[in-house]
Amino acid sequence: MPKIVLFGATGYTGRLTAQALTARGASPVLAGRNGAALAKLGAELGGCETAVADVADPASVRALLGRGDVLVTTVGPFLRHGGPALAAAIAAGAHYLDSTGEGPFIRTVFEHDEPARATGAGLLTAFGFDYVPGNLAAGLALREAPAAVRAEVGYFMKSPGTSGGTRASMAGMLFEPGFALRSGQVVTERTGARVRSFDVAGQSLTGASIPGSEHLALTRSHPHLREVDVFLGLPPLAAQGLRAGSRLTSVVAQVPALKRGLDEALARTVKGSTGGPDAEARRRTRTWVVAEAQDAAGKTLASVTLKGGDPYDFTAAILAWAADTALGGGLLGSGALGPVDAFGLDALHTAARDAGWSTHPGSSIEPKTT
Repeated sequence: MPKIVLFGATGYTGRLTAQALTARGASPVLAGRNGAALAKLGAELGGCETAVADVADPASVRALLGRGDVLVTTVGPFLRHGGPALAAAIAAGAHYLDSTGEGPFIRTVFEHDEPARATGAGLLTAFGFDYVPGNLAAGLALREAPAAVRAEVGYFMKSPGTSGGTRASMAGMLFEPGFALRSGQVVTERTGARVRSFDVAGQSLTGASIPGSEHLALTRSHPHLREVDVFLGLPPLAAQGLRAGSRLTSVVAQVPALKRGLDEALARTVKGSTGGPDAEARRRTRTWVVAEAQDAAGKTLASVTLKGGDPYDFTAAILAWAADTALGGGLLGSGALGPVDAFGLDALHTAARDAGWSTHPGSSIEPKTT
């Protein structure tokens, strides 16, 4: 019988996801490197089955999966550790979900579209705060403005905490190229190459451009799109600093030996398994995502603002929903999928509302009530 396998279950995001899955009534197989830690977590969650696997032994990851299973992986940084889980899911014909926010790895997942279709696997990368809300907000805006050819999305946070895994992922991307959608094609572009401000719940906030899944996913449902940009909210000086710093890191990245040495130094310095914000800290965090659908001249035709709570809580909840839905046959296709084409805009909107996200007044669409 098909099952959900949660790989990286004892990590920070993995543990939150395990709790969200069992709260839904699911019985995931908890997988990771440390058998004792897995057994302890399994007992805490009511007796979940466990399995030991390690990305250093790809065969052990492949052994977790059978056809029709759903693999949820939170094992990062994904640029260093994500490949074996992706390969295992495709080989098994299992559906795949991950929690990455690493643009280069997201692009790698989409490059595996054809092999995944051949085995019937659905690949859903970056299925968390990075970057489900932006895909949803942009989808809602584009539905209101079907003639739009540009989409711009901004992510903003107030009082956020960060986990060790997030910091390690950020460090691992420092010397990696970014990308954007230009003239209908995904092209390499420096992170921070663009800086702009958004109206966020009555405030003007600054964002710097970053690589996200929206560049790759939105054209699946809206093939007429020509330009897509995603921005991360930062203080103005930090946004300008990212723009300037990315020029330097792009030069470094062109010297393979230097890049490799700096990447290895960062990997030794920035450790991933150091926990994250506690429940009280997460309750203080507020998040917003703004999406604008624009015409070719940059005129905004529709705008949607979504507001929510902590990114880690949302990531756990939306991963659990997606895994449970995929296990029940709710995926709308196979291959590399964006959030909207994987489940449909309305189903995704309902899932986001159930996970605490709402439409902010002033959006082009009316807030929905339940």
